[in-house]
Amino acid sequence: MNTILVVDDEPNYLIVLSELLKEEGYEVITAQKGEDGLKVVQDTDLDLVITDMRMPGMDGLELLKTVKSYNKDLPVIMITAFGEVEKAVVAMKAGAYNYLAKPFNNDELLLNIRKAIEHYSLLRENLRLRDEARVRYGFASIVGKNAKMQEIYHLIEKVAPTSASVLITGESGTGKELVARAIHINSPRENSPFVSVNCAALPETLLESELFGHERGAFTGAVAMRKGRFELADTGTLFLDEIGDIPLPLQAKLLRVLQERSFERVGGTRLINVNVRIITATNKELKDEVDAGRFREDLYYRLNVLHIQIPPLRERSDDIPMLTYHFINKFAEMLNKPNLRISGDALRYLVNLPWEGNVRELENTIERAAILCSEDVIQTEDVHPEVVGVKEEENWSADVDFEKFIPANLPLPEVLSGVEEQMVKRALKEANFVQARAAESLGITKSLLQYKIKKYHLQKK
Repeated sequence: MNTILVVDDEPNYLIVLSELLKEEGYEVITAQKGEDGLKVVQDTDLDLVITDMRMPGMDGLELLKTVKSYNKDLPVIMITAFGEVEKAVVAMKAGAYNYLAKPFNNDELLLNIRKAIEHYSLLRENLRLRDEARVRYGFASIVGKNAKMQEIYHLIEKVAPTSASVLITGESGTGKELVARAIHINSPRENSPFVSVNCAALPETLLESELFGHERGAFTGAVAMRKGRFELADTGTLFLDEIGDIPLPLQAKLLRVLQERSFERVGGTRLINVNVRIITATNKELKDEVDAGRFREDLYYRLNVLHIQIPPLRERSDDIPMLTYHFINKFAEMLNKPNLRISGDALRYLVNLPWEGNVRELENTIERAAILCSEDVIQTEDVHPEVVGVKEEENWSADVDFEKFIPANLPLPEVLSGVEEQMVKRALKEANFVQARAAESLGITKSLLQYKIKKYHLQKK
């Protein structure tokens, strides 16, 4: 129920207006003095204030200004006498939502009330979402006590207040966009847009239109003018993910925008100026891409004003318990399982996994386990990595003569590593280096195969 404060020094008018609003389903509080109305504003969560302009003591205009000093978003509708239009204009400039001159139509009043309350509701929802985003994408979302993560927190604190370009690097799933959002949320641009583009997800022609927009008729299918992400991010932050995959011709145009802060839409000639902070991310070694001629050196240095390298999860395994509990709390709320927990054995098992998919893989594992576990307790069997086509009961090794094939006194890690490398080599050869097919034959995920290819230097020549 929406709550409305009505302030007027005429008791009869208060009674009539109060009854009208109650019949419409509003909760109504009345006050005959501006001072009394102000106390209600300070002590009550209101949705609207309706006040007469002319009152003894604190008049409506003074009440309006004081209300706005307490809550600038709370709507105030002014009631004025005929001939007080000049005062009404002053009230509008001071922040009144609207004014009505006596005598007014009840339908007109109710329409203004509905619009004012809807407007205030939207403002409060936006503030709630902004606060939620601040919690979700601020430092609270980047979980970790590892020394390398502490250094990243320190870098974010230093770079966030500036407009410097930031290059974030790290393997897939390490949380590069979370870091980008944390920089934005903790910057002076936090109330402006944060716009994200995955540069690897679109072909060159579509990516150019996505970034810079297009004019009507610029190409087949361009039936209307469309703004690009640079325009949409004006005064805010533009996050270009997978920047290493952007084609060379488009790199030149991007460099120009960074240098001149202006561009033309595709098919257009009008110069559009923007004030945008650029944050980029990639899982590639951009310096190697520069050396190979696939990435412009001048653009690289433009983007790499400050570099944040996010370590893979296997290099900060001490953060796995903290991340695990973080995700358990998240999915306990989402799945309405308030008693969700994890066994000690399962947690120790998680700490010892390689996590080639990094934090994203861990999150997905906990989500799957939270759904599948019995009695709200995540056990070791609930957190096994995804394995394809291998049954645990198939004990193929029982008939193998290990003494014949494995030298004596060889350390177990070296034996396992050697067998793994040969199996990966064979699978890649038989699959003609099609990674998806090789991963399926090995019974592992494609991301895990890619990690092992890199580990054993098995890239295709």
